[in-house]
Amino acid sequence: MDEVKLKLDQRGQGSFYITDGVEQIGEMVVSIGGANLTVYHTEVAAKAEGKGLASKMLSAMVDYVRKHELKVIALCPFVHAQFRRHPETYADIWNREAEMEDD
Repeated sequence: MDEVKLKLDQRGQGSFYITDGVEQIGEMVVSIGGANLTVYHTEVAAKAEGKGLASKMLSAMVDYVRKHELKVIALCPFVHAQFRRHPETYADIWNREAEMEDD
């Protein structure tokens, strides 16, 4: 299984993803605008569930955000749940105010 990779287009839209060498088995859909990275959706292929791939993509996304001094708008239910469960871990990067504006 490959490492988490990032693909972004010129508009800052794309995803963190994992392949099994042949096909994509996990994806976290994101976009970057200004000082924010918005996470929309995380999905892992049924055949790859239970292997921690979503957490692996979350970790790669968090590392990227910290390296590039961005904040996260967690619209994805998985990412939002992780941020709520572990606020001390993500307090420095979680843009809660932006999420509330979208409600």
